[in-house]
Amino acid sequence: MGAITYDMEITSSIPAGKLFKAFILDSDNLIPKILPQAIKSVKILEGDGGVGTIKVITFGEGSQFKSVKHRVDNIDNENLTYSYSIIEGDALMDVLESITYHIKIVPTADGGSICKNRSIYNTTGDAQISEEKIKEGKEKATGIFKAVEAYLQANPDAYN
Repeated sequence: MGAITYDMEITSSIPAGKLFKAFILDSDNLIPKILPQAIKSVKILEGDGGVGTIKVITFGEGSQFKSVKHRVDNIDNENLTYSYSIIEGDALMDVLESITYHIKIVPTADGGSICKNRSIYNTTGDAQISEEKIKEGKEKATGIFKAVEAYLQANPDAYN
């Protein structure tokens, strides 16, 4: 098994705590509501939402994939960090064993925040994943982030 690691950062005008609540803690409810074409539903299979919880994410009509199983690896409300892994599903494309994401929302001096995301693609055997596939994943993640940010800008009283 090999591992391919990518880091990305997205700057936002939304305060870190508010962004963490919406984008991380309530994403299972918020994202299907504002982007049903991307994520149709999120259902907990095991657990209470905390570390170790297993969820099935069903993608919307606009996705090339049907669903994935997602495991919550870490939640730290104080430090605004969240880690999870995609452990099953067609998005792994038979070349990935798993994808692990480490997200940290960092406050900025201007009252906004930076979302730092490290993605670790764990390949099966010596399989390779193309730069194009990784770029597609980054673009989708950025699109979801920007939709949550736009929702929070349009609804300033949400997630206070």
